[in-house]
Amino acid sequence: MGDHKEQPLRVGAAVRRRRRSLELTLAVVAERSGLSVPFLSQIENERARPSTSSLEKVADALRTTAVELLAAADPACSVDVVRAEVSEPGPEPRSRSLVRGHHQMHASEFTGDHEAGREFQYRNDQLMFVADGAVEIEAEGRAYRLGRGDTLYLTGGVRHRWRATVPDTRVVVVAVAEHIEAVRDRGRKR
Repeated sequence: MGDHKEQPLRVGAAVRRRRRSLELTLAVVAERSGLSVPFLSQIENERARPSTSSLEKVADALRTTAVELLAAADPACSVDVVRAEVSEPGPEPRSRSLVRGHHQMHASEFTGDHEAGREFQYRNDQLMFVADGAVEIEAEGRAYRLGRGDTLYLTGGVRHRWRATVPDTRVVVVAVAEHIEAVRDRGRKR
């Protein structure tokens, strides 16, 4: 009932918030962007989706970038439930995403052992939370032992590897989504 399919971003609310924070009227934004007041009103009220070119004109008029407006856009549905998977414990490690769609945050749950030799390095920060069991994490040349309820925060770019030291260990990894960084990088190349 509360679940949803992936929805497109709604940029209108972000445009309106930015315009109001600058205390600008639609007429001023229309004059600066070369777009009409009715079209800008339709964008803000989600009755029109601007082209990339139009969004860039609006962003310039609001002294920001199209990327920043998209990053600030409200998702069409702000609540999403991901139900627990009911499965029998087994020797094979399991992984499941705890967040659906493209959001600014990504979260996954890992159950069981993990490829101890596999090394990871992400551009964005991440938090590891041990929900059950225990893990050993190697990062920055040091070993860390974490038990149930412990967390480890890694800034972007830190190479690390981890392994479960107790059967049926569950680790939740929460990170800033990689696609957010990629979108912001593209915006800086302007």
